[in-house]
Amino acid sequence: MIRPGERGTLPSVDWEEHAAREEERYADGTARIPSEPDARQKQLVRVAMAATGAGLARLMQGRRAEAAGWLARSAERFRESFADAPPGSWGRLIGAVKARVLAGDWEGAQTDARWALAQAPADGESPIGRYSAVLAHLVLGEDAEARGLVEGLLNEAESAFPRPVAEALAALAHADADVYGEASGRVLASFEERDAYLEDIPVADTVVVLEALAARRGLAAGLRSPLLPESSGAG
Repeated sequence: MIRPGERGTLPSVDWEEHAAREEERYADGTARIPSEPDARQKQLVRVAMAATGAGLARLMQGRRAEAAGWLARSAERFRESFADAPPGSWGRLIGAVKARVLAGDWEGAQTDARWALAQAPADGESPIGRYSAVLAHLVLGEDAEARGLVEGLLNEAESAFPRPVAEALAALAHADADVYGEASGRVLASFEERDAYLEDIPVADTVVVLEALAARRGLAAGLRSPLLPESSGAG
């Protein structure tokens, strides 16, 4: 395993092949969006995921403008899917906000964060709902509001929500650089130890988002890994 903080190498990763596959999936999926609401919302999630995959692959190639375009499509499709989604589909809020942060589009991220909070995701019992609210508040710089919600994530069982992610979010909300550095390193290690990735794209996307949020607070840990782009923090 590559230790957090070391970039190392990731052999046999053809980013162009990954990107081309996801871009083809997106084009095929958008050409076949059904009109029936339930089928439509499901297909929109599929194409949103494909756009995320394409964006991550382009990000790893250093082709940031292309990555930003694909990640913007991802955010748009996630938002579009939410109208007809089943209650509690909070992952779509997270997907939209994360995509904007990954793209380095802070204006778009703040717009989508406000939209996410308007859906009242923290009102229920779902840890994913609380996560989406904490993420949105951190994007908006509302760290006090994030602090009020993140304790719920810290109290969740590890099986319900990954504790290192909760600790990293709490450290950002409390501006604790030492705790953030340790927690974000453990989040990265969890990615390096896994065998399966979002859309089969070997990228620690959550770490990229955490580091981008940390950079805006002067707390970035400067993590390096074959699962991260050359510069994982967005300004």
